[in-house]
Amino acid sequence: MSDRATPWLAIARYDAAGRARGTVVLTGLLSSFLLVFLAFFPSLATADVDLDAYVEAFPPAVREAFGIIAISSIEGFLAVEFYQFAWLLLVGLYLAYLAGGTTAGDVASGRMDLTLSAPVARRDVVIGRFLGLVPLVVLLNVVLPVVAYVGVVAVGETIAVERLAAVHALAVPYHVACVAAGIAVSTLLSRPGVAQRVALGGLFALFMFDSLVASTDYAAAGNVSPTAHYDPSAVLVLGEYDLTGAAVLLAATAVLLAIAIVRFRRADLSG
Repeated sequence: MSDRATPWLAIARYDAAGRARGTVVLTGLLSSFLLVFLAFFPSLATADVDLDAYVEAFPPAVREAFGIIAISSIEGFLAVEFYQFAWLLLVGLYLAYLAGGTTAGDVASGRMDLTLSAPVARRDVVIGRFLGLVPLVVLLNVVLPVVAYVGVVAVGETIAVERLAAVHALAVPYHVACVAAGIAVSTLLSRPGVAQRVALGGLFALFMFDSLVASTDYAAAGNVSPTAHYDPSAVLVLGEYDLTGAAVLLAATAVLLAIAIVRFRRADLSG
């Protein structure tokens, strides 16, 4: 099937190719970040400190926000020091921010006029922009578990391979939901800088809301946040795989993309 028949594929390829260097750099930085944290684990594990008792002294809201279940094991250490912060929050925020500048950026720069002068439907533009970020999500979730496993072995520890694979497999629905949220915001706002900040700030606000209400009678309200449906600590420490949460995130991705398509179809791009 040619790109002429599938313009969304051509757009996705073009976007992915344009981000190839940045994708490799980000993957390298996160890999280095992970290995640096793992290098500290042996000295921490042999220290004369009851780490789990230390964790228990944290306020419930803090433990909930950062998914702290245990920290004395390699699984708990990885979950707290890397997955709950860098993987869940920072990567999610970055993806939403990146996606927030896609459509709005093309409209603001005038590139959208050139794109739509070809036989390309607006729906194809939205789908192509979304799929152009999927290779970044896939590469991160393929490379990082390998890096994590090698790092764990290098420091003389062992980790369940199936849990490490699951924490990344379940991260894919979460990460694509963050991308879809950014794409939707990018079609709702015409200024790319504003769209990026709204996408990033909105996702962070949902994360904070989910963390604050988690230990209250309003915990169910926190389900509006994507972070409520992906818990790296539960996967790594407890071996609990939230397949329902993954399904919710995929459904949310579809809804957000539908909203983006409808909005972009109706948008006045004349300025």
